[in-house]
Amino acid sequence: MPIEIKLDVMLAMRKVKSKDLAQMVGITEQNLSLLKQGKVKGIRLATLEAICLALDCQPGDLLHYQPEP
Repeated sequence: MPIEIKLDVMLAMRKVKSKDLAQMVGITEQNLSLLKQGKVKGIRLATLEAICLALDCQPGDLLHYQPEP
C-alpha cells in the first residue's frame, strides 16, 4: 500500500503508550494496533482528529504517501 502509517513513530516521540492513546481516543487497543501496523483499509476522520488532538500533531505527521514504482 502506498500510504504508510507512522503512528508508532509519533507515539515514541510523544512518549505515549498505545494503551493510553487508545483510551484517550476511545478505540480498542486491538484496533489501534491494526492501525499502527497499517492493516486497515480506512480510518474515520473523527478518529484521525482525536489521535491528532491527543498527540498534538497534524495528519501529515501520521501519514506518508510513498508511490509505488
